[in-house]
Amino acid sequence: MKAFSVLQPPQVKGAKTPKTLSHLTGAAQAITLAQLCANHTGLTLVVTHDTPSALQLETELTYLLGPKSIPVLLFPDRETLPYDSFSPHQDLVSQRLETLSRIPAAQQSLVIVPISTLMVKLPPHSFLTGNVLLLNKGDTYPFEQVRQQLINTGYHMVEQVYEHGEFAVRGSIIDIFPMGSDNPYRIELFDDEVESIRQFDPETQRSSGEIAGIRLLPAKEFPTDDAAIEGFRQRYRRQFDVVVKEPESIYQMVSRKVMPAGIESYLPLFFEQTATLFDYLPEHTHIVTVGDLELAAKTHLVEVAQRYENRRVDPLRPLLPPKDLYLLTEQVFEAFKRYPRHLLKDSSFQGTSAEANIATLPDVASNHKLKQPLLALQEYAKSGTPILFCAESEGRREALLELLAKIDIKPQLYQHFEHYVAQPSAFGLIVSPLSQGALITDANKKQWAIICETELFGQRISQQRRRDKQRQISSDALVKDLAELKVGQPIVHLDHGVAHYQGLETLDTGGLVAEYLKLEYAGGDKLYVPVSSLNLISRYSVGPDEEAHLNKLGNETWSKAKRKAIEKIRDVAAELLDVYARRQARPGDACKLVQEEYAQFAGSFPFEETVDQETAIDAVLTDMCSPISMDRLVCGDVGFGKTEVAMRAAFVAVNDAKQVAILVPTTLLAQQHFENFSDRFADWPIKIEVMSRFKTAKEQQAVLAQLEKGQVDIVIGTHKLLQSEAKFENLGLLIIDEEHRFGVRQKEKIKALRANIDILTLTATPIPRTLNMAMSGMRDLSIIATPPAKRLAVKTFVREYDDATVREALLREILRGGQVYFLHNSVETIEKRARELEVLLPEARVITAHGQMRERDLEKVMSDFYHQKYNVLVCTTIIETGIDVPTANTIVIERADHFGLAQLHQLRGRVGRSHHQAYAYLMTPHPKRMTKDARKRLEAIGALEDLGAGFMLATQDLEIRGAGELLGDEQSGHISKIGFTLYMEMLEDAVKSLKEGKEPSLEQMLRGQCEVDLRIPALLPEDYVNDVNIRLSLYKRIANCNSEKALDELKVELIDRFGLLPQAAKNLLELSLYKHQATGLGIAKIEMHAKGGSMEFNDNHIVDPGFIIGLLQSQPQNYRMDGPSKLKFLIPAETDKDRLKLLELLISQLTQHRLGEPRV
Repeated sequence: MKAFSVLQPPQVKGAKTPKTLSHLTGAAQAITLAQLCANHTGLTLVVTHDTPSALQLETELTYLLGPKSIPVLLFPDRETLPYDSFSPHQDLVSQRLETLSRIPAAQQSLVIVPISTLMVKLPPHSFLTGNVLLLNKGDTYPFEQVRQQLINTGYHMVEQVYEHGEFAVRGSIIDIFPMGSDNPYRIELFDDEVESIRQFDPETQRSSGEIAGIRLLPAKEFPTDDAAIEGFRQRYRRQFDVVVKEPESIYQMVSRKVMPAGIESYLPLFFEQTATLFDYLPEHTHIVTVGDLELAAKTHLVEVAQRYENRRVDPLRPLLPPKDLYLLTEQVFEAFKRYPRHLLKDSSFQGTSAEANIATLPDVASNHKLKQPLLALQEYAKSGTPILFCAESEGRREALLELLAKIDIKPQLYQHFEHYVAQPSAFGLIVSPLSQGALITDANKKQWAIICETELFGQRISQQRRRDKQRQISSDALVKDLAELKVGQPIVHLDHGVAHYQGLETLDTGGLVAEYLKLEYAGGDKLYVPVSSLNLISRYSVGPDEEAHLNKLGNETWSKAKRKAIEKIRDVAAELLDVYARRQARPGDACKLVQEEYAQFAGSFPFEETVDQETAIDAVLTDMCSPISMDRLVCGDVGFGKTEVAMRAAFVAVNDAKQVAILVPTTLLAQQHFENFSDRFADWPIKIEVMSRFKTAKEQQAVLAQLEKGQVDIVIGTHKLLQSEAKFENLGLLIIDEEHRFGVRQKEKIKALRANIDILTLTATPIPRTLNMAMSGMRDLSIIATPPAKRLAVKTFVREYDDATVREALLREILRGGQVYFLHNSVETIEKRARELEVLLPEARVITAHGQMRERDLEKVMSDFYHQKYNVLVCTTIIETGIDVPTANTIVIERADHFGLAQLHQLRGRVGRSHHQAYAYLMTPHPKRMTKDARKRLEAIGALEDLGAGFMLATQDLEIRGAGELLGDEQSGHISKIGFTLYMEMLEDAVKSLKEGKEPSLEQMLRGQCEVDLRIPALLPEDYVNDVNIRLSLYKRIANCNSEKALDELKVELIDRFGLLPQAAKNLLELSLYKHQATGLGIAKIEMHAKGGSMEFNDNHIVDPGFIIGLLQSQPQNYRMDGPSKLKFLIPAETDKDRLKLLELLISQLTQHRLGEPRV
């Protein structure tokens, strides 16, 4: 058996004689693959036995081939089961199509595919090449032809583009998110010529840099044009010899051009002939197989056959036989023979093979039972074999350096594996994703070892989350959504009270076309509110919609209720202000920010900060550098980057010689935070410690002693940190993670600490009381609404329980190499439930976790689950605030009707922390056995699949629970009369006034805004913005713009998204500005017509009466008073333009003569 070096593996000369390379263990596999690829000028196809190994190899090979700039592509699995009723997520389809499009022309590159994915039949190559559309600036394309081609190739026409495969048309503007692209684009046409192509942000909808051209791949793996649909119908009838007439049958749905979930199982019916991945491979392809592919292929086909037999009886969805959808094992291996091949094995096989020069790596694992845990490594280091240590991250590198120093090993640091190979030393240390070590003999017959953390500690210390540069999203979208209305929902009009919203209507009054909100009051009375007055409208958020008590138009009930509520609001505001004032009166210790060092720390953040993150960080730093103690709540969905905000704050505090305490609810979370903080602060001389059960009593005492002497800068721990023994030399910042998970006693201790230190609270779903306090100014609030790029929203299903659904959900996750949380919230029956699941799914490795276990046992279970020793965790709500497990992407919650909304959201947040589509199954009894509130909660969480929904859920929780329970009965009476949103707006205004030292004006609150009627068209025409919800949301934003700058920004956005402004839209924006200015002056109403108009003043207006008297005296022909508060003007203004100019002039003059303002 001939030996070879993994750094110089033997080449294959012809296709007929594959070369088996055996004894490849650990990192040797990836290193050999990298060398084989680097030595080959064409495409290298790597076929693995399963998806997890493909993903691991993708990570390792991207690292190893990075310096050589050789592209590494993954052809991903669809992540659905055979004959599934689910379709793959659009982002996965996008990646598959992009990889397929690149393979045929690929030069030196590497493609990785699991064997089960390789076996699936694909669209023919001609479909892909024939349906690519290239759009370049300056080219001419008939507009209708472009639109039709997009529809024919599977693009979905929507109102607003958010995801791959969507497009929107607005006049001469086309927005599109092409498959295979990281960004969506805005194409602007002039007639049929492409005038510009700009990238845009799908959340803010604002465009940025211009580009020369884009390539549009089809949006699906099959065509959807008329010819393809007819072809499908003919092949279906030929295949099944029967046509089912039910509208829900697959035949009828596709005939109507509706593509149901799971349509991929019918792909062959869209084509005369399908293809396989082999048909896409270029001529000079070299294939490398890794592991026992024959066994994996046969196992997969058994699963396919079983699912075919189980599901073929449904007449609405008859199934194609497996041979039409999958290659057989022998067909795959026959196809392999056409290419030069290497077979990589991890143990020697019979027959001709080359054996890697790899001896077995000795056991060097750390043993904590010994006095010297690293004794085995110390002994091995004496053998003289050079060792390259691999750390998982910068933080782990520092921890390893510290650990190795204890046994007198001082490794040389290298930037990359390549650098060590070029210049090896006795001991080297790199940061790399290589997960397992190996003992290697190089080309010069010199032996050296790769030792990863797996060898030292028996497992990976941290799971790597695959994440790219984040996409920027504004939290504006979040707050905007809170104000969106649906027909039939109750709303509050500031002047007229609670009504039902009945939609937007366009009315023609005396030749003037305008858009109005139609409201229906008690007794069927109707009120039409002009869209320019949308700022008077708010959501009625108190309890369920159907319980809203409608007001009657024209009676005094509403005015009385509003006046009483306002009087009460003044008292509540005063109470809040008292708390605020006490906080202001306690001077904190302002931090000094050393800009150079802070910039260096911020610069080492591996991702680009999102707008929200930057805003939150800026707010935290401003608070810390002010002389008043910080008390800020940072609200962001799980995994949205709150930790980085905390790390920046911790850095500033430590850099100013203050200590930082981080309080977390569980030991495992403390450990995970410790790893993350150690990693982030690796390059700084900052001492970080953790107080947890992972340390012995002696070690904990040592940490406490160091804390008191100021020798520890950052300490992370559970409630142990609140005990009297924990004394700090100079505590400056307390960071609390998920405050609502702490008990009453602990909260009291936290409250006592609030006196004069900075406090930063991180939360995923704020408990409503906390949210309320933040909303009303007692605490400062920052919202992070930006999900990481490639993080998909969790698909949520509310289902009546059945075993088949559970088996399918678990199997789908396990087959793609993932893990499942199965929530069974009863300790008494949890073991029995786990055994039942083992019977239901023998493939699963099941373990249980609950709160009555001994803490050490629980930690072991969670640690084993984290390190993937088990793939199904049957657990109670103990996982609600837990460690981050990126590979857990399915959660099944039994009796979901027993949980609160915030809790369901928190539990759902346990999954979906990677780029994989995550699933949440909320299993319930029959709807009749659930309470009305429970049904309402489940509807709410089912509807809010959006990432960043935590903030909205907390607000919605208020509506569902009713305000009484939350805010106390006294306030709830007033709130139920006027609605939570209006109550909070008024409370905010009152607090703001008191903060500024002014008495809240009851009249101001009662009065609302100035009414302006110029008898000119002022609206967003339907042919300009055709979606009602988008129009409504824009009207609300326009009405809320209170400065010229804000309106200018909105104007730019409108032109960017919808094209040049029509005159009616320009009028609307101008009127909105003048209206705000008039309201500020205390003007109640302005009316204008062709021959003049009038202006009505409130009793407490702030216009200098002397100026008005001057007008009356100097221009009696133009101005006169009509009663004590109405000024009439007889200045002709025939056209719309004249009236706007006149209004601008009048407002400008009155503004210059405000009371207390200098006259101009």
